[in-house]
Amino acid sequence: MADQVSSDAVLRLFADGSTVVLQGLHRLWPPLIEFADQLAADLGHPTQVNAYVTPPSSRGFSPHYDVHDVFVLQVAGEKHWTIHAPVLDDPLRTQPWTDRAAAVAAAAGREPVIDAVLRPGDALYLPRGYLHSAVALGQTSAHLTIGVHPVTRWAAAESALDLVRVLAAEDRELRRSLPLGLDLSDPASVRDDVGTVVAALQEWLGRVDPDEVADRLRSRTWSQVRPEPVAPLAQATAAAALSPDTVLRLRRRLRCTLREAPAGADGERVALLAGRRRLEFPASVREALTGLLATGETKVADLAGLDAGEQLTLARRLVTESVALVADAAVQGADGADGVPATAPEPGPTGPGAPAPDAGGDDGERADALGTGS
Repeated sequence: MADQVSSDAVLRLFADGSTVVLQGLHRLWPPLIEFADQLAADLGHPTQVNAYVTPPSSRGFSPHYDVHDVFVLQVAGEKHWTIHAPVLDDPLRTQPWTDRAAAVAAAAGREPVIDAVLRPGDALYLPRGYLHSAVALGQTSAHLTIGVHPVTRWAAAESALDLVRVLAAEDRELRRSLPLGLDLSDPASVRDDVGTVVAALQEWLGRVDPDEVADRLRSRTWSQVRPEPVAPLAQATAAAALSPDTVLRLRRRLRCTLREAPAGADGERVALLAGRRRLEFPASVREALTGLLATGETKVADLAGLDAGEQLTLARRLVTESVALVADAAVQGADGADGVPATAPEPGPTGPGAPAPDAGGDDGERADALGTGS
């Protein structure tokens, strides 16, 4: 299979001094899944966990900076870290260190701001932009890198510009064609039109609602958090067989909140924001949804404020929309045994040809925060 790691190649490379990098452990190992998710919830910024195993007397990476904040947790062995001041303060994802390789190399030759050895149990905090490199000492070194991917003002700016693109497309003047016979090699030929466009965009930017920008920023950020995977067949089977005694559980790591929604033809509405999705319901289910979000788990019969039929209708939609799960759901196998658990296992280790850690997933344009070497 093309995506399998060659164990003999790993052994050979490790013996030659290469570092083994285990990407995306926040999706693979339950203790780190829960740790990273709770940390992200506490900080309000997405997180990621990688592990780096470096052979004795070897350097894992040349001096570089990351575009996210990093906590280094030394697990085994010793590693000598050298930290230098940034060549670019607060770099964005679009400003990787490779774009400034010469400046990074020059800065790495100057006096470090930190020169220290980490031993098991030690921790090191690296704000984004700080140059760093590390060398394992007399034995194999292993450390965890906790990446914190900051939600920045620039992300808010991008959300505002995205909204302007949507709003300004309604402006007929901006949709007009440029004159026939124009010569784009001569800036003067389109100067007046470009001036008109810039003035119009400035006007549209002034109409932007900050609350709508904030909501777009929320959606972008929440979409970076990959929710618990589901077993589609098991959940579809369970949704078709719901009863008042069925226990619903909110899908782990799916960020959810309730908002008011514009009234519809059927009356008042409420919106459930789940990851990047927005689901609208009649306002009559507000109490039931509020209770589920507060407790995380409930019987169908305990969905407050609804009669039995309404409870089943709401529960079925929550399950089919993958907002809630039936915890004990399973597909009945041909031999009469339950063959598929309610939740699918977390993805296995990645390898050559496998999706990158930031590939799109269940509820996001970016299912995970990006990870780079540290």
